Amino acid sequence: MLFQYIQPEILISKHALKTSIFITFASMMNDSPAHKGQRTQLVQLLQQKGISNRAVLDAISRIPRHVFFDKALENHAYEDKAFPIEAGQTISQPYTVAFQTQLLNLQGNEKVLEIGTGSGYQAAVLYTMNARVYSIERQKKLYFSTKQKLQSLHIRIECFLGDGFKGLPQFAPFDRILITAAAPFIPNSLLKQLCVGGILVVPVGEGDIQNMMSITKISETEFEQKVHGTFSFVPMLQGISKD
Repeated sequence: MLFQYIQPEILISKHALKTSIFITFASMMNDSPAHKGQRTQLVQLLQQKGISNRAVLDAISRIPRHVFFDKALENHAYEDKAFPIEAGQTISQPYTVAFQTQLLNLQGNEKVLEIGTGSGYQAAVLYTMNARVYSIERQKKLYFSTKQKLQSLHIRIECFLGDGFKGLPQFAPFDRILITAAAPFIPNSLLKQLCVGGILVVPVGEGDIQNMMSITKISETEFEQKVHGTFSFVPMLQGISKD
């Protein structure tokens, strides 16, 4: 389906990045053999559900999802479910994270704009896959706590407090854009920030259920749009939260 619309880069070698991530995660004090076994089981479940991208599965197998959880819910970290986090938001179901990431079709070293930093787990997945990640969060409290969390894990992404509908035009163009909340419509401003040949992945729709969509930018004025089933996300809101 076709429709009309109309920088500094951080360059890190793949080998150095993978080595850094492996050492950071493997040396974490509270990443136990039991956690690693649970991640293995989670990856097997995702494969059964149709996730086939080896890089996505490898990232999920390496990232300690439990460190992105409140202590009270940590024992549930490797269940294939969404759970609440700060500011009325959620950490997405692992299958949803894997599905959206697979749709991005990352090859390595892409510059990715993430709308909705949330817990930081999705950003960690992208970073582990060698993406150069720029992430926007509108909730102030969540922005500061997640930024600190990512820094403590040595996950080097660029975090911004801002309005996801506006994106980050000062750092555009982006090779990929990922929206992790339910957009009532596809913002033109984000399509303009996508490079030709780039892919935007977004759940679109109001209400409880949204259509997962991928949009490929064919030219500056032409886009190809595909629908990939239905999902349920918290709504994407404009502006910056005052809380």
